[in-house]
Amino acid sequence: MAKALTGEQEQERSGTDWWGEARGIFWLVLAVLGFHSLIAKPFYIPSESMMPTLLVGDRLVVTKYPYGYSYVTPTFHMLPFIEGRLFGSLPERGDIVIVTPTDQRTDYIKRVIGLPGETIEMHGGIVYLNGRAVQRERLGNRALKVDGNLTCDKNHYPGALGRNAAGELVCNVQIIRETLPNGKSYDTIDIGSMRADNFPPLRIPAGHVFLMGDNRDNSADSRMTQEQQGLGGPVPIENIGGRAEFITFSLDGSASWNPLSWAGSFRSGRAGDSLHPDRAGE
Repeated sequence: MAKALTGEQEQERSGTDWWGEARGIFWLVLAVLGFHSLIAKPFYIPSESMMPTLLVGDRLVVTKYPYGYSYVTPTFHMLPFIEGRLFGSLPERGDIVIVTPTDQRTDYIKRVIGLPGETIEMHGGIVYLNGRAVQRERLGNRALKVDGNLTCDKNHYPGALGRNAAGELVCNVQIIRETLPNGKSYDTIDIGSMRADNFPPLRIPAGHVFLMGDNRDNSADSRMTQEQQGLGGPVPIENIGGRAEFITFSLDGSASWNPLSWAGSFRSGRAGDSLHPDRAGE
């Protein structure tokens, strides 16, 4: 007479435990989403608005906890605007942050320039905070290597395309180093006289910050309306999703479907670069 199999023996005999495998994958995905939402997540730079600090093709780490948590904290932005932050704190002037405009699902990455209650204005490309000009130092031209992710389009960088001593194509851009009132400094790009170089005094409302890109003449930020693909003025601190920490690696856009091309597409010298602004004098 055949002996009845136990449940465990029957499971062994039937092969893979698909339900157990599915549960394992579910908990793994949940853990990854939880880490990305609450601790840190990778971020890809798709635009040139933060050059020269960040290049198209840079991959970086954004931490989610420095300013607390809000409705934009989850990896997938599905919630409507909710006022307030849990364990909230104000970003520091000079921080690079990711921001999701109200009623949008796309993350932007910009630098915090103005804080709540301050008056900000811009004249001839010079930023004024509470009536005082932000310190600027002209550092001359910097030759950025042209590649698949940095094309030096003549409409955005008129007259900037050239060649270096080795005959390589480069984009020659004028670098201006700004130092904010708290001593934080960073490099910006100045293409020339542009409409965005001027705006009248604006008082930043309570609970809001004013954000700008380092590539001042090619950045849709708090100076632009949402119809212009900008941030529509100062943004609520609830819309800040995290702080940029460091670059993990960078790609020059030359990679194809062929895996043999992948290694050659890495830009050298960018992995590990901190994205915290320098202190004046460093």
